[in-house]
Amino acid sequence: MIISTFSFSLMNSFIKYLAHIPTFEIVFFRTIGSLILGTTYILIKGIPILGNNRRFMIFRALAGLTAMSLFFMSLKYLPVGTAVSLRYLAPIYAAVFAVFLLKERLKPIQWFLFLFAFAGVLVLKGFDNNINTTGLLLVLAASVFSGLVYVLIRKIGNGDHPLVIVNYFMFIGAVIGGVLSIKDWVPPMGIDWLLLSSLGIFGFFGQVFMTKAFQIAKTNLVAPLKYIEVIFTISVGIFWFGDIYSPWSLLGIVMIVAALIANVIVGKR
Repeated sequence: MIISTFSFSLMNSFIKYLAHIPTFEIVFFRTIGSLILGTTYILIKGIPILGNNRRFMIFRALAGLTAMSLFFMSLKYLPVGTAVSLRYLAPIYAAVFAVFLLKERLKPIQWFLFLFAFAGVLVLKGFDNNINTTGLLLVLAASVFSGLVYVLIRKIGNGDHPLVIVNYFMFIGAVIGGVLSIKDWVPPMGIDWLLLSSLGIFGFFGQVFMTKAFQIAKTNLVAPLKYIEVIFTISVGIFWFGDIYSPWSLLGIVMIVAALIANVIVGKR
């Protein structure tokens, strides 16, 4: 899980550095790299590439593409560590969606933890004037669609291989991202090629190592480690981009992450 979070942290930091590249061009490079790696693995292993529950996998891909695009846009306005922290509100939305769409139930303590996490958002925005409103709205919308992705994956169930589900996402993302980037295409220069090409690789291996972690260890032990990504990303933001975090920003981030880690532990119990 630590390798996974480090991979995702590097990917997000590179995307932040590539702020001069249009969003959908970044989406194209992010998805095409993972698509090539994922398809190669699927074909080598002889996994049925089209899967079974195709309709919901397409819905999942569209929701995931929307979440990804909104998150990438938010990185142009927010410190990378703040954006990553706010994106982690997705499990809250997923839990609420699951209550209404999957008829799941939540414990009263979980509702309190969700409110505590949102209080962290209010602390971030209410007491730190450096938080850009546009970026905040973009990343909050991204977390809503990410929450929807989680519920759609639950709806798909175990009938399809995880890589097939991801591959649908990457294929649709590469096609739509490629088409939408044609009009505003900015030719990559110098190191841009290396960074853009690495996005799909880091994203793919981040996903693979995260999946492997959940396979070999208990979820309530592994899942909280996912939030180490916030620490990695904040560190990169400070030392690479010169991001400055006020005490209020750090307090808000701690409130969000602490509430979500507690929810993972309580939910699994």
